[in-house]
Amino acid sequence: MLLIIRMLILGIMGILWLIVGCAVCLCRPGHPSNLYVLTQMLRLVQKVVGVKVTYRFDVKELRSRMPAIFVGNHQTNWDIVTVADVPQPGLVCIGKKSLIWVPVFGILFYLSGNILIDRTNRSRNGEEFLSLVRRVRKKNLSLWIFPEGHRSKGAGMLPFKTGAVHTAKLAGVPIIPFVTSSYYGQIKLNRWDNGEIIVEMLPPRDVSGLEKSEIRSFTKQLRQDMIAKIMELDKEVRRPEGFVLPDYKGENNGDGESSPDEV
Repeated sequence: MLLIIRMLILGIMGILWLIVGCAVCLCRPGHPSNLYVLTQMLRLVQKVVGVKVTYRFDVKELRSRMPAIFVGNHQTNWDIVTVADVPQPGLVCIGKKSLIWVPVFGILFYLSGNILIDRTNRSRNGEEFLSLVRRVRKKNLSLWIFPEGHRSKGAGMLPFKTGAVHTAKLAGVPIIPFVTSSYYGQIKLNRWDNGEIIVEMLPPRDVSGLEKSEIRSFTKQLRQDMIAKIMELDKEVRRPEGFVLPDYKGENNGDGESSPDEV
């Protein structure tokens, strides 16, 4: 019964989100604050699904650091709900072009001013980089990038691509890392209390002085620092009984590609 009730409520909320979101985005298409408005609406979903999200960062400090390249760990489709308080006015996301076909989410993702890229066309990687850098500089934008490139789905943290660091260096802006405590499999609509999720901001990283040869090693270290913080959060977060943590220690760092990353 709880599952049915929640699905009905979420369905109604999805329709309302689409209507209000389209109205906002059509009135000011591509506005850099559209994403902020839409994600603030999604905070209500946290209460509906029975999960408490705790945010550990100061909004004034965060905004004072912008424009910047935001990076975070990408776990599930619920990420858009769990990090709903992170996007600020002037922030847009990088996403793959196929997202436009996702019901409800796709059209709003496009209309809210986010940037869609074609990751299948590697010959255009250089053009994509330059386009992102120009947007950051010309429009004073911040970009949200998931350097793993894909949802980890409980596999810990996938190897990072270097696109976020390249973009930050070329644009002359800092990297702002965010981490979300492990929660894959934690949110179940037929369970009343789905525990707690913690989202924390790490110290911003200045990449302006990096040499090209240092970008890959910097990216690996950034990933390791984020894993270390996630493991700290995982020790204190409250979860439903029986939750199994990912094995971050057993992962291989791997080498990241230099292509722009997406949600």
